[in-house]
Amino acid sequence: MRTVVVSHTAFDRAAIRAVFAKYGIPLPEITWLDTARVVRRTWLDPSQRGYGLANVAERLGIHFQHHNAAEDACAAGEILVRAIRESGLSLDEWLVRVKRPIGASSGSGSSCQITRDGNPEGPLYGEVAVLTGAISLLRREAADIAAAAGCQVAGSVTKATTLLIVGDQDISKLAGHEKSAKHGKAEQLISQGQAIRVLRETDFRSLVAMTE
Repeated sequence: MRTVVVSHTAFDRAAIRAVFAKYGIPLPEITWLDTARVVRRTWLDPSQRGYGLANVAERLGIHFQHHNAAEDACAAGEILVRAIRESGLSLDEWLVRVKRPIGASSGSGSSCQITRDGNPEGPLYGEVAVLTGAISLLRREAADIAAAAGCQVAGSVTKATTLLIVGDQDISKLAGHEKSAKHGKAEQLISQGQAIRVLRETDFRSLVAMTE
């Protein structure tokens, strides 16, 4: 079974390698995942202040005691959970995605900016849908379903958005976590009078099934 170790930037990785080398201990088989690289491929705005752990945690509303090893580790893990929820990419998909350029789509085609044109014959033609959260399907598959039903699938929430499809959340893991940036933007627009309907993934799939 693969062991994945998550850290923010490569500092911890280098420090651990140095300690193992100093005491002549063989390094275990570890797959590293740098959450700073994950953040760069999930959110653009942290670039204004930098991708350090404290700046990213503040951006995401994560409270922790910086430079405390346990607290830093928990913050890095929380950042990864938020990125998985925001992008819809799984842990395995992120291990591939961080090796690709920032602007590239993932190898599975599950980019958080995936778009589709709607089927003009579909029952939901005219709807502009955005996917967010931990969608159970591959993001491209969920986009295909929405497009086949007639939805134009957009990569971000705008004033043109009419439908936000939110992944069903695992309450035991995500309870207390803030909503994705897309969800927050949609609610902001709704409060301003924008007609955006928010549906859970299962509800949307049931809606599509009823219209077939």
